[in-house]
Amino acid sequence: MHMATVLLLILSAGLASQWLAAQIRLPAIVVLIASGLLLGPVTGVIELSFPPEELTELIGLGVAIILFEGGMDLKASEFRRVGRGIGRLTVLAPPIAWLLGGLAAHYVAGLSWPVSWVLGAILVVTGPTVILPLLRQARLNKDSASLLKWEGIVNDPIGVLLAVLTFQYFTLAGGGWERTVTGIGGAIGAAVVFGGLWGWATGWLYRRGSIPVHLKAPMLMVLVLVSYWASNRIQHEAGLLSVTVMGLVIGNMQLVERESLRHFKENLTVVLLSVLFIVIPSQLEFSQLGQLDWRVAAFVLAVLFVVRPLSIGLATVGSPMRTEDRVLLAWIAPRGIVAAASAGIFGPALVAAGYPDAERLLPIVFVIIIATVLAHGLTLGRLARGLGLAAGAENGLLIVGASRWSLALARALRKLKIDVVVADGSYERLKPIRMDGIDVFYGEILSDHAHHALDSEHLSHLLCATDNDYYNALACRAQGAEFGHHRTFQLPTHQEATGGRQRLPLQQRGYSAFSHAATFEQLHQWLDEGWTMQSSRLTEAFDYKQLQARLGTPGEQWQLIGGVSPRGSFWLSTNEKSFRPESGWVVLYFAPENAAREFPAAVQPTPLTEPAPLAPAHHG
Repeated sequence: MHMATVLLLILSAGLASQWLAAQIRLPAIVVLIASGLLLGPVTGVIELSFPPEELTELIGLGVAIILFEGGMDLKASEFRRVGRGIGRLTVLAPPIAWLLGGLAAHYVAGLSWPVSWVLGAILVVTGPTVILPLLRQARLNKDSASLLKWEGIVNDPIGVLLAVLTFQYFTLAGGGWERTVTGIGGAIGAAVVFGGLWGWATGWLYRRGSIPVHLKAPMLMVLVLVSYWASNRIQHEAGLLSVTVMGLVIGNMQLVERESLRHFKENLTVVLLSVLFIVIPSQLEFSQLGQLDWRVAAFVLAVLFVVRPLSIGLATVGSPMRTEDRVLLAWIAPRGIVAAASAGIFGPALVAAGYPDAERLLPIVFVIIIATVLAHGLTLGRLARGLGLAAGAENGLLIVGASRWSLALARALRKLKIDVVVADGSYERLKPIRMDGIDVFYGEILSDHAHHALDSEHLSHLLCATDNDYYNALACRAQGAEFGHHRTFQLPTHQEATGGRQRLPLQQRGYSAFSHAATFEQLHQWLDEGWTMQSSRLTEAFDYKQLQARLGTPGEQWQLIGGVSPRGSFWLSTNEKSFRPESGWVVLYFAPENAAREFPAAVQPTPLTEPAPLAPAHHG
């Protein structure tokens, strides 16, 4: 098969596996590994002609970009909040986990001491490529998520470096503790120069505009690979540590183009993961899979129930970390691409150095990956909720902008048992809402403080409802990735209300809530005229069309706000997307108090609010 055909097959299989995993709600790595095994050892479809050394180097380049992207996600502000816990997890926990993992590999799995210590080092890593999707799915609170994220990203290069030094100690002539200490020093020096200084210089050039905008993202990818290559020339596999440091430095330099760079890297990471998790398992042979026995199963159980809990317990003794976080960390430690790639590197090398049982290294690591991803991925959400570290189901509204109308809406949602939070930068505007018992956030929604302090995991929709059209659009764009652009709304702009051609395109704003007429000023004018928030439950005998006929012309005589489905899910209305509530829905609308005087007695609307005095939300 031609190389171009093989590459296309790998890409297609990888992305198809990611899509299938999303549809059946399984961790993507499990489906990717199954596809790789099917296309490799089972059918023999994928046969790469690369020499093992060259394939290993190519895999290393992919892992370097993945770790750099993870490093960019590490925020210094997170470290300031949970720094003590992170220090325990990244300084004390790795050597403890290495020691316990090596002992278990020898006494339980029956591996020789050199292979056991290398395997113990490989299993120190926990894998950001697995942790980050699981965190999004489980909706952990920000502090608990920060602990798992920092551990997963920082410990990856530390585990690889431990494996490198262990491998060198047992295989290189003249090895020993002196060479090990020299290797650690070389890796740290390389990380400082080609990670820290190289990253700072790159950011400095980007700030000065020395690189054209269209070249910044691809240029950054090349610079990351140069950092990885140069560091490896100083100390074998030190490049992974350097690119992680480089990502950390650039990610915290407040570059204007940081988000566009991060999105480019995220998309590239998805493709690389799809390729690597197809290629690596496809290189296994049936003879290696046949070496898995009951001792391997016992070793997997030991890693899950002894090594990890004991490592976390010993590393966090006497720390100020919450007990709930320690329990969560003691269980959650899925392995990912770095563990697989490391096993693919060191397994053949150990066999060549005279340790034949190292043939079992790669299949054992794949079993560990599958077991941990399934066990931890399927239990993280339930465990986090049981420990009080995660939000419930997403079902609520974040309103940006305190005003008389937003207070009326918040009161209505509270009566419908829908979670609601009102955010504003003015304490005076928030005061009446807070006095009414509604949850508020005092601060600028676009600030880093809001990113870390605002608890919005339980909220499903965003409505920007200030009197400034462009501020609303800016906030929607900034929060769109978190809420999902399809659930990000703002009050209609004045250009939309007047039909002007200068209206903002949808790509630069949120969806227009309600109708084009429902601007900030118009909503408050209706409020002054006595309009109130009301709700009606639809039935087979009284459907949405009949409700519309009784209320009159939408956008003029009444305004549809949204609804609550029979399952309790909240939806916000917009005329830019179809919204057709059916029988069993509770419809929320804004209308004059006497709008429903001709309703049948069985479906009389429920008044939900009364106007309350409050200064309008102003963001000039």
